Amino acid sequence: MSEDLISKKELLDLTGISYGQLYRWKRKNLIPEQWFIRKSSFTGQETFFPRDKIIRRIDKILNMKDDLSLDALADVFSPNLADIQLTAGEIMEQNIVTSAALNLYIEMVDPAAQHIIFEFDKLLSIYVLDRWLQSGDIALDEGRLLIQALNEHLPRMAGMECGIVLIRKMGVSAFLLIPNDQEIYMDPGVKRVAHLSLAQCTEELKLLVNGSEG
Repeated sequence: MSEDLISKKELLDLTGISYGQLYRWKRKNLIPEQWFIRKSSFTGQETFFPRDKIIRRIDKILNMKDDLSLDALADVFSPNLADIQLTAGEIMEQNIVTSAALNLYIEMVDPAAQHIIFEFDKLLSIYVLDRWLQSGDIALDEGRLLIQALNEHLPRMAGMECGIVLIRKMGVSAFLLIPNDQEIYMDPGVKRVAHLSLAQCTEELKLLVNGSEG
């Protein structure tokens, strides 16, 4: 199944933003270049966007632009995350994740990690773990499996859009990391239990770290 697209005209009508706003936000890197998809139509060339991603992004920009400058918003959506580093104490102090998720991660990775710095990729792993533990989509044993999968494969996804999917077949769980968050096809015996966009999680986590959401 191909990705659901929305045309530029439909997008502008639906969101109420102007052509100028759309392309200004593109120039400010608030909307990724790769989301502007040129396709042939009966009227010639037309621009389309991945429907869910662009609507969610524009909604977020519209909700935040009164409180943050466009440059600050660009920083929220930017993949440049090298400056974000927190200790375990700072993570808990800022209520970024629950202690259950943080403790499970530390137990799995390094019991002595209470005193080390957590860089953004580790924070992102704990955030994904916490999202699914809190939603009840995964149990603790599956959380351990999730941490192993993220530690093994997440560094290869740096700078890419990526989806993570939990599937189960006959009670056996597995996590899939999908570059570009593309559609996957499974046999009928496989149940897709949960899905998260790591790009969306990254945005949410940056807002939490920057204290703009909580």
